[in-house]
Amino acid sequence: MTVLGYVVALILAAALALGATYLIDGVPRVGRAVYLFVLGFVGLFAGARLFGAFGTSHYLSFSGPAVGGFYLLTGLIGGLVLVGVATLTLRHQAAGQPTDMASQGINDPKIAHVLFSDARSAPVWFGIRLYIGYEWLAAGYEKLTGKGWLGGGTALKGYWTSATAVPASGKPAITYGWYRDFLTFMLNHHAYSWFAPLVSFGEVLVGLGMIIGCLVGFAAFFGALMNFSYMLAGSASTNPVLFALAIALILAWKVAGYWGIDRALLPMLGAPWSPGRVFTHAPAPTGSPARA
Repeated sequence: MTVLGYVVALILAAALALGATYLIDGVPRVGRAVYLFVLGFVGLFAGARLFGAFGTSHYLSFSGPAVGGFYLLTGLIGGLVLVGVATLTLRHQAAGQPTDMASQGINDPKIAHVLFSDARSAPVWFGIRLYIGYEWLAAGYEKLTGKGWLGGGTALKGYWTSATAVPASGKPAITYGWYRDFLTFMLNHHAYSWFAPLVSFGEVLVGLGMIIGCLVGFAAFFGALMNFSYMLAGSASTNPVLFALAIALILAWKVAGYWGIDRALLPMLGAPWSPGRVFTHAPAPTGSPARA
């Protein structure tokens, strides 16, 4: 898709979000509008670009008129489907109907609480952290001490050039055209010169964060983002395993760093929805409460 295609998709996403907001209860709410806008854009993009061939048929998404590579018919269908389902769900909430599945008797299993919110699972996450941290630290160290990653980024340039190449026969390394377009854009604007050091130092920081247990949720997120990027570029290697483990660490962010700095850091910082002692000025807990 060209810039014009993305602009058209953004305009349509905004229109869908505004229309859905009116249909829900007519009350404009920023958080809800942003949610519907993002959902609408995802639906529009997916409908116009992501649905491939079915049997002997042509690429399903590439049907109907297009503007800047954005296929209006299939894009609108995708956007309407996602925003429509969201509108029905939010109308139930606006009408006072419960949307929490627990209200319908569908609860999480106890093992989910133990894994993601109980310190008893911390040793498991500690072992996973050490493995992932070592892998990222080793990869980053190799880039920092090797050639082509610092001072020009020629190694990353070669990697992107190879990944974006379309062979005369057979399948290209990159499956999704939009990601190939993104890497081509980065290549044409010489972004590898600053992106290569960013990747190198980023891998080291993710590795250190995992090993010492500092902001494990953030470290796991950025690690998963890099794994995902490598896989989109056609590199498998250890990325699928590291990606799956990183997602698990993200889910277990509260307890994954219990044997590490997060044990003291998280109660101090808290989270945006639950500020810690630094922001609430609450005293730190001191031992066991006195008995009467």
